[in-house]
Amino acid sequence: MHYNLTVLDNGLRVISETMPGVRSVAVGCWVDTGSRDELPNEAGASHFLEHLLYKGTEQFSARHISESFDAMGAEANAFTAKDHTCFWARMLDRDVRTGFELLAGMLQAPAFRPTEIDSERQVVVEEINMNDDDPSEVAFEEFSQAVFSSHPLEPPILGTRASIRAMGRDDLQGYWKRRYGVGSTVIAMTGAIQHDQVVGLVEEFFGGWGGEAVDHETAPHVMKSRVRLQRRETEQAHLVIGGRGLTRQDPRRFADNILNHVLGGGLSSRLFQTIREDRGLAYAIYSFKFGFVDAGAWGVYVGTTPQQTGTCLRLIGDELNKVVEDEITDKELVRAKGSLRGSLALSMEDPSSRMVRLGKDELSGGPHLTIDERMAAIEAVTVEEVHAVATEQLAAPRVIGAVGPFDVGDLEPYLQ
Repeated sequence: MHYNLTVLDNGLRVISETMPGVRSVAVGCWVDTGSRDELPNEAGASHFLEHLLYKGTEQFSARHISESFDAMGAEANAFTAKDHTCFWARMLDRDVRTGFELLAGMLQAPAFRPTEIDSERQVVVEEINMNDDDPSEVAFEEFSQAVFSSHPLEPPILGTRASIRAMGRDDLQGYWKRRYGVGSTVIAMTGAIQHDQVVGLVEEFFGGWGGEAVDHETAPHVMKSRVRLQRRETEQAHLVIGGRGLTRQDPRRFADNILNHVLGGGLSSRLFQTIREDRGLAYAIYSFKFGFVDAGAWGVYVGTTPQQTGTCLRLIGDELNKVVEDEITDKELVRAKGSLRGSLALSMEDPSSRMVRLGKDELSGGPHLTIDERMAAIEAVTVEEVHAVATEQLAAPRVIGAVGPFDVGDLEPYLQ
């Protein structure tokens, strides 16, 4: 992996990687803002803007944008996280100028037409309704709010029905003016394109844009053990149990990746084998982790019948405790390293995956490690390093986010 990075005179960062042998280009416009950066009157504004910028610009209508991407056979979309927003497209190399012009217009000159704000407002509310109808999504949101309680990362990305309905044009435009600009944006491109071509496109379409760099409100991550539950008479209980994890750039993150794989990251993982293969207690069970600049979390998700919930949580707790008490085995370490190496290599064959890696690392200030450097870091991890990470995280207090026909007291015994 070789990348080129240029900072334009106006401060906009442009990063690219050429991939010989492909015919497509992946473009990402990364903005350093998310739900953690919203004021009380802006709850959900980052995600609302993700929708609204596709509703048209001063030059292009929403129909023109959608028809133009369709006519190219391009993929175009956006996503919002707690600390960033990305507007992306993937298209043939011959169409990159047209696609990039559309994305550039959306970011710099959204129309904010009142009628379109109102129509898209209802779309966002329907998305909230859809998520609320998915009990697994609700369980994850309850877990997130429990693990990040009283931290800037606590608020939900989508906002609430009340906050979306109350948000006016001034709120949305004010948030856009405050958080969107060259100082908060990274343009990443990968695929069938050369860096000088990328820089030329960005200078043409973003050269007159301004804006200062933005900061995130950071805070120590102090977590208290607790259960957050939405009681519902469901056929299946949805449970997420976990706790504080590592921050994004923690040097121990490669050992943490191996720990996650051994616990619940694949078909051979301890949790999958114990809960699904040996006992048949669940269809879906897996572990996960995510990190931010000032906080992180790890967790385990399981969906099972209410009657089997206690058994599942007890077995999950047993497996977590075994890792702390007995370490992982040498065979598990070798298997996890092989899986991570393979996943990393496969992801590097896809322009979109490479664009995401480049854009996210540049936006967050992370090091741009080559694939060989990443593989070397994985290979260097020892059993002892994995055990140290496991002891710090898995032996600490836990939280549970859940949906099912329970009371909080039914789940509290499984927090330790």
